[in-house]
Parts: sequence; C-alpha cells; structure tokens
Amino acid sequence: METTIKQIEDMSLNAWPSHKMELYDGWILRFSYFYTHRTNSVEQFGNSTLTWREKIPYCESVYKRLGTPAVFKISPLVSPDFDYVLENRGYAIQHTTNVMAMSMNAARLDAPYPDVTFCDNIPSEWIESLFRLKNTTNPIHRKVVPSMYQAILKETICASIRMDNQIIATGLGILDRDYIGIYAIHVKEEYRKHGYARQICTGLLKEGMKKGAQNAYLQVVEGNDNARALYRSLGFQQLYTYWFRVQPDENGNFPPEK
Repeated sequence: METTIKQIEDMSLNAWPSHKMELYDGWILRFSYFYTHRTNSVEQFGNSTLTWREKIPYCESVYKRLGTPAVFKISPLVSPDFDYVLENRGYAIQHTTNVMAMSMNAARLDAPYPDVTFCDNIPSEWIESLFRLKNTTNPIHRKVVPSMYQAILKETICASIRMDNQIIATGLGILDRDYIGIYAIHVKEEYRKHGYARQICTGLLKEGMKKGAQNAYLQVVEGNDNARALYRSLGFQQLYTYWFRVQPDENGNFPPEK
C-alpha cells in the first residue's frame, strides 16, 4: 500500500509542474502564485537531515517573500506528528482530497464517446477554454499557467468536447510508468448532467490503454460527490486521502478554498 501511494505521489509531481520550485533537504517547495494548493505547497519526497524546528520557519520565510501563505501537503507518507506540529502553529486544514485508483482490468468503459476529440499536445485554445470553464480571471495565473502545462515532460492525451464552436468540456490524461493519471475534468455549467464528463473519462482511459496503461489514478476534492460517483461507476476505488495545512496571516485569516 505504501509503495503504491509513493508511486502515485511521485507521478502526480511529474504530472503537474509548478511555476517555480526549490529542493530543500528532502522537501520540494512549489510556487505558482497560489493557482492551486498542489502547485503552491511543500511536499516531502525524501529523507531529511535537518529538524522540523529549523525547516518549517525557513519554508514560511520563502513563501512570505513570494507573497503567499506557507502550505504543506499532508499525505499518508507524512508523519502524523508533523501534522500535529503545524496544527499547534495555527495552520488550518484546507482542500482535503481523495485519491482514487484502479486496475484497467476492473474498468467499466462501455459508454461511447462520440463527441470527444483527442490530441497529443496541449493546445493554447484548450488552456484558454479551461480558464473559461474554471472562471480563471487572475492575470498572473493566465500568464504563468500555460507554461506549467507546457512543462509537463510526460506523454499527454488532451481531450475536449466542442459545441456551438467552443470547447465545453476538457480532460487531460498523463501517462507515467504503467499508469494514466486523469486530470482537468471540467464541463461548462449549462452542459452538465449530459454525460460529457463520462465521455471524456472513458475516452481518456481507453486511449491510455492503447498506449500501454494498465492502471489509472485521479484526485477528487472532498465534497465533490457527483464526480466521485462518476469515478466509482467507472471502476475507481478510494485509495488514500491527503490534505493541506495552510498558514494563517498576521490577522489569523486564511486564503479562500480553491
């Protein structure tokens, strides 16, 4: 179980590069102007030689200089004692996320996907459409995020559905080892509950199998029950949960959840 979690955690780092990164004694400090928690947080990926008492304030100083709160990702690979230390420093839990996975042998992929088109690269139109679907208006995010997508080194499968001459649904498959990771599943609000997300997911998984994927994983934020039900119907099962500990500002306030 721990080996599988470590493998998926490594692959998720490969799948979603940050705008800036720093390696620090077995930790990686990721910074992306707080576009998402995942790309703007500290992750532990190796052994440490320094104490938490030294490392946590250092990370806080880095993020303060960059203009965002310090955020630490807490996965099952991180000591519960570390989470407790952050709690005692006033850090709050945000963006609790469930990781689901499956063997392709257990996948239920009988739904047709006639509306989905695929390409191997990530076109600028797709990224712009994703901004629109997510209502991303921050000019800094709109400037730096395209370069983050272009920095993905792994083989990608970019999926979209077009209606009325615009992209109304997106999805991204990222191949790594014998897995396909499913990312960026978004459907325009007025087109939801028409099976487009199922089409996207089914298409990505089948295309991934053609390219050698034997397993799949994805991440779904706690509380997104509709998405979780869809993923379960495709064969995904809960594997583990992670969350983020977020530093309060000088007034004791926290950034809004994303």
